Amino acid sequence: MDYQLEIKQIVDYPRCRIYREFIRSLMEDRDIRTNGSSYLFYYMTLCSYANFRSSYRRIEGISYLVSPGEWICKTSELSEWFRTRFQHQALSILDFLQQQNYITYTRLGRNHLVKFSIIGWKQHNTALDYNYPCLKGVGFFFFPVAAVHELISMGKCSEMDIVLDLWIHTIYNDRQVQGSELGPVVYFRNATGNPLTNFSDLALRWGISKATVSRILNKLQDKKYLSLVSFTGRHGSVIYLCSYLSTMFNISDVMIDKEEISMTFQVPIHIPEDLPLTEIEAIRDEQITIMEAKGVSGQAGCVSKPHMKNIVQKVAQILATQGVSCCECPRTLYKLYPLSDCKETDLRYSLQIVCPDGKMPYRFELTLTPVIPLEDSNYYAPINQTDTKNEERR
Repeated sequence: MDYQLEIKQIVDYPRCRIYREFIRSLMEDRDIRTNGSSYLFYYMTLCSYANFRSSYRRIEGISYLVSPGEWICKTSELSEWFRTRFQHQALSILDFLQQQNYITYTRLGRNHLVKFSIIGWKQHNTALDYNYPCLKGVGFFFFPVAAVHELISMGKCSEMDIVLDLWIHTIYNDRQVQGSELGPVVYFRNATGNPLTNFSDLALRWGISKATVSRILNKLQDKKYLSLVSFTGRHGSVIYLCSYLSTMFNISDVMIDKEEISMTFQVPIHIPEDLPLTEIEAIRDEQITIMEAKGVSGQAGCVSKPHMKNIVQKVAQILATQGVSCCECPRTLYKLYPLSDCKETDLRYSLQIVCPDGKMPYRFELTLTPVIPLEDSNYYAPINQTDTKNEERR
C-alpha cells in the first residue's frame, strides 16, 4: 500500500530559532537604530556569536579555549557590534547584562580582549552539538521567549529591539492562530488565537508613544520588513513579516527540538501487503504503543497495527536523519493516538516521542493519505465543475 505521509511538528513556543545570518543582516543595516534601553538587540548579538562546541580561537598569536556558549573577541569588535562610539560604552552594556544574570564576562589580553559566556546556554542549545561546526556566520541558535519579555520591559525599545520582538513572536501555519495560514503573522501568544493588535498596546509594550509606534512600523513597512493590514473601526491591525519564510525555511538545516518553529514536510511511503518481520527490527514492539479511538476501530479504511508500526519505524528513521537523536535510542517510547475517524480520506495521528531521560517529549501530527496508482482500474480522477458542465452539454 502506498501513502503520502505528512509530518508536522507540534510546538509550544517556549523558545525561538534565530539564524545567525539574520542577525548579521540586521547588524549591517545601519538604517535601523539601536538607541534604546531594553538591551534585547545587544543580548541577542552576543548569543549569535556564542560557540556551538569547545574549540580554540587564535588571536594575535595566542590560542584561547572557547567552550559552548562562550566567545572571545577584541573590545573594538564588541563596540562595532553594539554600534557604540566608545569601547567603555560597550563594556557598560556587558556590565548591565551581567548584573541581570544573562551573561558573565572577563577581560583578557591586558584588557584588549573580552571573553563572555551566555548563562543557561546549554539548557537551550545542547541539541546544537551535532548540528553545525564552529562557524560564526552560519547556523542558528535557540533564544528563550521569556528573556524577550524581560528585556523589552526594562526600558525603551529601539527600532532594532522592535524588529527582533516582532520576529520572535511570528507564527506561521498554526491552526490555533487566525491568519497564520496566509503568511507569517505576528502573534504575542495571548491565548486568544487573534493576531489583531493596536498601537496603544504596542506603545505600552515597547515603552514608546503611539506616534513613534506608527512611525517605526511605517518605516519597517517601507523597508519591506513587514506588511500592515489595517481594519476599520477599533479592531486593530495585523502585522505580517515579509522576509520570514525565505529566512526560516529556505536555509537547509536540521529539525532540532520540539520548541523549534513548526515545520511540515511530506514523504511518500510504501508498505508491502505481506510485511516481512525484518521490516520491524530497529524499534522493538514494546517501544510502540498504538491507542485505539473509541467507536472507530476495526472500520474499513483504518490502517492496521502492523502497518502503523512500520510507519512509526519509517518516521523514526526520517527524524533520526533530521537530527532528532532520541530516535536513535533503544529506550525511546513511541505513543500513537488516532485523531480522525477511519471513514475520513486523510487519516490523522498524534505521535509522541518520549525520551527515557526525562526530557520534554517531541510531538508530531501525522497525516496519511492513501495513494492509488493511475493505472489501477479502481482509480477515479475527481471531476471538477467545468468537466461536469461539459459532460451535461454533450
